[in-house]
Amino acid sequence: MNEKAQLLALIAGTNRGLLATDKTKIQTAIEHLESLNPTPLPLEATALLDGDWRLLYTTSQGLLGLDRFPAFKLGQIYQAIRMQGAKIYNIAELQGLPLLESIVSVTANFHPLSNNRVKVNFERSIIALQGFINYQSPGQFIQDIESNKKFPPLDFSINNREQKGWLDVTYLDEDMRIGRGNEGSVFVLTKT
Repeated sequence: MNEKAQLLALIAGTNRGLLATDKTKIQTAIEHLESLNPTPLPLEATALLDGDWRLLYTTSQGLLGLDRFPAFKLGQIYQAIRMQGAKIYNIAELQGLPLLESIVSVTANFHPLSNNRVKVNFERSIIALQGFINYQSPGQFIQDIESNKKFPPLDFSINNREQKGWLDVTYLDEDMRIGRGNEGSVFVLTKT
């Protein structure tokens, strides 16, 4: 089994990290795959970075903490990167009681700091009921965001001076990306 398949096998069934029991083994597999990164200048590989990604595994307590809301379970988490507009769209689907399925989304812009690191400035946060906003898919939702549509009940700007960070792309190929954030979190994503 190659290194990529081995990592995928280790994180399968962890529910994006919520059920991970052997985090040390997973971390070791991630580090090993990062050392084999086939794209040493990921920010120059715009065709590989650009697109819609689905989160397979993370250590981010901010994301995993969304599963702790009463009556909700964390559904799929997506990250869409639009290189041309230098935008990142994070979308977490929350499943729950009928008619209460929700979306938690954060939009950010980014600026390269090096060949593998981007500075992230958070711009907008949206929390809404999927049915109320007629949520169909991440792609359709992003189109609505880009057309400046407002989403009740919570759709607000984020103060850039207080909400910023950075993200390193440590592994990138045609269908997998690994990143590390300024809070020490790791993210393993696959292209959708």
